[in-house]
Amino acid sequence: MNIRPALIAFGCCLLAAAMPACVGANRADTKAAALLEPSGAADAEPSPFDGWKAGTEVSAEQVEAYGEERCFAAEPVSDAVFARMRGKSYPDGCPIKRSDLRYVRALHCDAAGSIRLGEMVCHKQIADDLVDIFRELYRQKYPIERMILIDDYGTDDETSMRANNSSSFCYRTIAGSRTVSKHARGMAVDINTLYNPYVRRRKNGTLFVQPATATPYIDRARAFPYKITRDDLCCRLFRAHGFRWGGDWRGYKDYQHFYK
Repeated sequence: MNIRPALIAFGCCLLAAAMPACVGANRADTKAAALLEPSGAADAEPSPFDGWKAGTEVSAEQVEAYGEERCFAAEPVSDAVFARMRGKSYPDGCPIKRSDLRYVRALHCDAAGSIRLGEMVCHKQIADDLVDIFRELYRQKYPIERMILIDDYGTDDETSMRANNSSSFCYRTIAGSRTVSKHARGMAVDINTLYNPYVRRRKNGTLFVQPATATPYIDRARAFPYKITRDDLCCRLFRAHGFRWGGDWRGYKDYQHFYK
């Protein structure tokens, strides 16, 4: 009997018997790896909090999933934010050090109850105050319509105020004068600017109103949305943190203005 062919046949049978087990093991490994991969990872949509695009509307469920506390912070001005500011709110030759400024992230609710991402650049001396104030305003659903860097309005204060935009740092002078504003140091904040105008009577008896479209809101006895009063939550919180309010000024008023 020739043993060699028999041995070859026997070896082929062993190989054939082993192959299904190997294939089954490979399939099991593949299935296990798939279970370790997050479900829908490839199809997951980007988070609305990625990049923090101010003005974006988010839901309460999204805020809860992301973490409310993560939505309120004061950070050094990043290169991306500074690129938006250069030549605008931060003009060439600006004497304020970039390192003295902070980028504040915050949530805010508008008058319709929608939750939006907000942003503001301010001086580091008031950054923590603003984080605390905006966190409490958000939790109490105090309405702030818009909170976007003034640079997105070409650093035009009139345009920003007509949009009812709330902002802080902008190296500029006080309206109608050559005096450098507290905004130039990031030590002042304007809130809901359209409905809380700056009002001054000129020597000829006429009124200077800024923004110019805010004339209907000079009468503070009227009821309208976004109005700041001395006893409302916004004013009380700013005062509790050591700010003064332009609505208390004599001679002229700046109802939107809080400053240190």
